[in-house]
Amino acid sequence: MPQQIVIAEQLRIAAVLTDERVDELIVAQGRYQIGDVYLGTVENVLPGIDAAFVNIGESEKNGFIHVTDLGPLRLKKGSAGITELLEPRQKVLVQVMKEPTGTKGPRLTGNLALPGRYLVLQPHGQGVNISRRISSEAERNRLRALGVLIKPPGAGLLIRTEADGIAEDQLIDDLESLLRQWEAIQQAAETAAPPVLLNRDEDFINRILRDHTSTDLVRVVVDEPAAVARVSSFLGAEADKVLVEAHSEPSELLEHFKVNAAIRDALKPRVDLPSGGYVIIEPTEALTVIDVNSGSFTRSANARETVLWTNCEAAIEIARQLKLRNIGGVIIIDFIDMDSRRDQLQLLEHFTTAVRDDAARPQIAQLTELGLVELTRKRQGQNIYELFGRACPSCGGLGHVAVLPGKDLLQPLATATGLVRSAASARAEVAPPSETSGNGRRRRGGRGRAAQDNLPVLSDTDATEAPEVSTEEAQEPALARRQDPELVAVPMTPEQEEVYGTLGLNPILLLDEPPESENVMVRVVRPGEDADAVLEQARQQLAATAGRRRRRGGRGGRGSSRGNSGASSPAPLDASEVVVAEPPVVEEQPLMVEITPLEADQSVVLDEVPPLPEPTPAVVVDGSEATAEDTESEEPRRRRRRSSASASPD
Repeated sequence: MPQQIVIAEQLRIAAVLTDERVDELIVAQGRYQIGDVYLGTVENVLPGIDAAFVNIGESEKNGFIHVTDLGPLRLKKGSAGITELLEPRQKVLVQVMKEPTGTKGPRLTGNLALPGRYLVLQPHGQGVNISRRISSEAERNRLRALGVLIKPPGAGLLIRTEADGIAEDQLIDDLESLLRQWEAIQQAAETAAPPVLLNRDEDFINRILRDHTSTDLVRVVVDEPAAVARVSSFLGAEADKVLVEAHSEPSELLEHFKVNAAIRDALKPRVDLPSGGYVIIEPTEALTVIDVNSGSFTRSANARETVLWTNCEAAIEIARQLKLRNIGGVIIIDFIDMDSRRDQLQLLEHFTTAVRDDAARPQIAQLTELGLVELTRKRQGQNIYELFGRACPSCGGLGHVAVLPGKDLLQPLATATGLVRSAASARAEVAPPSETSGNGRRRRGGRGRAAQDNLPVLSDTDATEAPEVSTEEAQEPALARRQDPELVAVPMTPEQEEVYGTLGLNPILLLDEPPESENVMVRVVRPGEDADAVLEQARQQLAATAGRRRRRGGRGGRGSSRGNSGASSPAPLDASEVVVAEPPVVEEQPLMVEITPLEADQSVVLDEVPPLPEPTPAVVVDGSEATAEDTESEEPRRRRRRSSASASPD
């Protein structure tokens, strides 16, 4: 597949693109870089772990070197302990093999290696080694014979993959430049005072092209026109096959080739697959865990094909993410479970092929009993989380914020005051006086209220001596509480108003400082409205509502006092008193009907309301009030009295 290399030398960031997609990032921004050669001093020797700490420039982050990495010192004195090989304040020549991570300093080694374009010189090594990626046996024999002839005595030589098919004179020129570099390091080490940096690849473009040039390279893009000649000089005869150009806007180089977008996506845990599945990558301190999920991929004929297809896509993407994120150490992959042993072996073979081109040489172990794939990958510098990730200042990198009960303002919405309620619950909770009767039952008309107002009310407290409290005095505290809410204006857009109304959220949540009082009335201020005008209109509505409540409460109080006559029990009426019953006053109320959607098999049954009986005219008999029924029952008694009077003897 065609490859491109994008080099931002000013930022010291480069990217390798395959089919217009970023596959690998190379960053050289740290203080310590892989391959740097230092002259340091031993600070502390720890025989318990067979290691020592070496000062190479920063006292708070000393380098760490193990006894197995001492190189020439160990060869001189055999297999003795580290206390016999090193001692405090001793000068040592070391090279950085791992960049510092977190609170750990750089990992050091005494086995120095100076890389060239085709060869790697090992000043303290032995023999000639050839890259395993050179498969031709004839070419391997040619390179091995040439390496034995040109190798300096007492040193080792590693022939890189790029040396395949290269002429002998180019290999010799590369070796001579490496030998001159090693001699300069030795001379500087004899005269310099530790700790000091002796050698580093300052030419960033040379380093990128040396380590990442392949036969598939078709284009190199740099950020400066002056770097075009350096790239062409390094490529030599291959420059005719590779397009070398400088980007017109150096500051937009990474944005144009979507390198920054790839960095942002690589910092996220989820990676989507082409067929609808996805992969979750979670790094930890000890290892990296990768989980594979099928997601929305259901286009296969059966479950077996779905699982195998998703796992194979995930294997290719995981191999790319390992290089892009530069994940090293132990890696555990949880593929989707497969029952067939044949499918498991096919997946392992597919995954092995996908990671074959990785320069970090991942080592894949067999599938475990739980269906997990274990592998290790060599650490090469800092990973993407350490380079471009910073811990969240709010959660400290946890990914969540602790909410303790009774300690924080983030309480469940069900316990918050002033939540937006439905219209039905609001009508049931705050009903006008005309809709409910004195005993709390709902009325269909206005007669029930008038009848209740005209009747004396007796209770257990009326029989005992108690202070007289009028209805108006009893209702004053309740009216005061209802009339004194705190008015709050909350600016809201139509989108916010729709969302908050649908979810039942309190608009007070939009305020920076919530009101202290729980008796709050919220008024929404829409775009273009004046908050003061909205609040003034709300105050006028509250004043009008309070006046109506006081008038209704006054009528009810007077009616009850008239019925009770200010005494604990009603006084009996004298027969001589004539009381003319006034017809009850019926307050006309608008008819309120709640319509409920019906199902297809439901029917509507309307209750017939019996007509109200017509009032019976009252007549006055012997100075007392009587109805027509009383008159009809009185006539027979008078006749009997007359007949008995006429029949009695004089």
